[in-house]
Amino acid sequence: QVQLVESGGGLVQAGGSLRLSCAASGRTFSSYAMGWFRQAPGKEREFVAAISRNGGRTDYADSVKGRFTISRDNAKNTVYLQMNSLRPEDTFVYYCAAKAVNFYYGGVVYTSMGEYDYWGQGTQDTVSS
Repeated sequence: QVQLVESGGGLVQAGGSLRLSCAASGRTFSSYAMGWFRQAPGKEREFVAAISRNGGRTDYADSVKGRFTISRDNAKNTVYLQMNSLRPEDTFVYYCAAKAVNFYYGGVVYTSMGEYDYWGQGTQDTVSS
């Protein structure tokens, strides 16, 4: 069992940056692949970024490639999403997610919502034009 708590959301002007953090409880954070998703009211949750259990591989939605960076710090039980060059269309509630992964699949990234086992409560990011 792991609990996830996101932070770092807020209001920013277009072109600005935000860094989201997702702190995980427990002592087995390094056993999880992590992901970030986002959702607008009335819309389906969509994939943003993912990082493998071993941190060696990442993947991004086309809409954020080159602007967002996912990273993890296992010593701090935290995954980050650095968001640069923000646009008004990046306004969403952002969620982090965790998937328990066997050691042998440590280099795999997961981009589908249904693959994840645990979710945070979400953090609102608003980008003004």
